[in-house]
Amino acid sequence: MSNKDITVVITSFKSGQIIKNCLNSIDRDCKVILVENSGDLDFKKKIEQEFANVECILTGENLGYGKANNIGLKKVTSKYALILNPDAILQSDTIKNFFESTKRVPKFAVIAPFVQEEKDENKKINTDTSNPIQVKNVKGFAMFLNISEFQQIGFFDENFFFYFEEIDLCKRLINHKKKIYLEPSIIINHTGGKSHDKTLNKTMELSRNWHWMWSTFYYHKKHKGFFISFLIILPKLISAAFKVLLYSLFFNRDKKEIYNHRLLGLVNAIMGKDSWYRPKV
Repeated sequence: MSNKDITVVITSFKSGQIIKNCLNSIDRDCKVILVENSGDLDFKKKIEQEFANVECILTGENLGYGKANNIGLKKVTSKYALILNPDAILQSDTIKNFFESTKRVPKFAVIAPFVQEEKDENKKINTDTSNPIQVKNVKGFAMFLNISEFQQIGFFDENFFFYFEEIDLCKRLINHKKKIYLEPSIIINHTGGKSHDKTLNKTMELSRNWHWMWSTFYYHKKHKGFFISFLIILPKLISAAFKVLLYSLFFNRDKKEIYNHRLLGLVNAIMGKDSWYRPKV
């Protein structure tokens, strides 16, 4: 098996230097499809000049994580694809270890690194086996896909703009008797929440709160129905409304703004509206 058997798919949005750190960790003979959620021609030109193995696709607008990843995945012609976040860094043996895993579990849909967050990097992996561990879902920052296993169900649900799209995908895979694994031998460094330039932190924080709540309700409604979903999110709805009032009384504008976005995300989801909110950049 060689690097020609895999395509790395990355979705970015104004990632600045962060995306270059990610691309520098990928072997230069490995094809990369980078989907940039903007119309930044200068970004595309610079990336493709610096990295000959990268095809940069500009969406022209911010389509979100799932829809942009689908654009990249639909262009994959290799047997496998590795979905990677811009703030993830591969180790020198990461791709090789993914390939080794396919020999142990040839009938897989997704394999993901065992260590799922940066904060866990220094913890000893406590398992009784060196073999891949079967699980129900994995986090979306690094997902090694066996493309043939997705013919029935497709890839991401494009109604999600951000959050829960990988959980939804995993659930659909499990419902179709597909297999998902964590691999103890694979470690990918992931900082989390750092996929964009730091100047956008406040704007992205508001967007994350809106979409976290919207996606929470939409996911539960999709799989459990409206009534059960409403009961699940009711405490969150009450909490957000209370905190908007509380921080208004204490003149804490930043906190009020955050919880107002959480409340509005939930209200829009309950009303059946699309995940329309976009970061104001």
